Amino acid sequence: MAKNNISKKITNDNCMIENENGEMVPNYDLTMVNLNDGDLVKGKVVKIDKDEVLVDVGFKSEGVIPINELSIRNDVKPEDILKVNDEIEIMVLQKEDQDGRLLLSKKRAEVEQNFDRIEKIYENGDTVEGEVIECVKGGLIVDIGLRGFLPASLIDVRKITELESYIGEKCVCKIIEVDRNRNNVVLSRKVIIEDERREQRKEILNNMEIGQVKKGVVTSIADFGAFVDVNGVDGL
Repeated sequence: MAKNNISKKITNDNCMIENENGEMVPNYDLTMVNLNDGDLVKGKVVKIDKDEVLVDVGFKSEGVIPINELSIRNDVKPEDILKVNDEIEIMVLQKEDQDGRLLLSKKRAEVEQNFDRIEKIYENGDTVEGEVIECVKGGLIVDIGLRGFLPASLIDVRKITELESYIGEKCVCKIIEVDRNRNNVVLSRKVIIEDERREQRKEILNNMEIGQVKKGVVTSIADFGAFVDVNGVDGL
């Protein structure tokens, strides 16, 4: 008797075999995909629990996405971003953990894909837009398809003390550093503001003439005079 009551008779398509009872059952040796740690694969969501998601990737058992591997955002609920039968791309974290489970990550698959896009934006000197999702030590985390770090010193031209007030806001930034090996992307909003002000200053100065009377706001006073903001241009 063959193992598991399955004979060696195989159908023409090689995907099914006939057991001793004449029943057609899957030929798992041929249909099971070969997976390695770090592989990007596609799968279908089959079950959603509060702390994990089960995904069918064609392996001998369903893969598990732990809740902390679902999204770059730390406060998401599985049911908010996925539903049963969704087809998604995931990364294989571990082919078999201590419990014999296939561990997967949706978050790392998205990061891997988005790094290609971010590197191209960086090389072209273009800007990227994202939502501020978290306040961390030294700055903010911006969702740009991965976790971009916006240092507090690069948020604005003025000093920022209330970082929490930016959470939920969309902001346009310049990418100033990309390190794929360290999974690190550094952003600057300040450089964009400086560029905008430089253009505004140039336009305002071009329209100024000697003898014109302008209204301004006193910004500071020194022994040698007062500094006045005239439509964004500092005057003495």
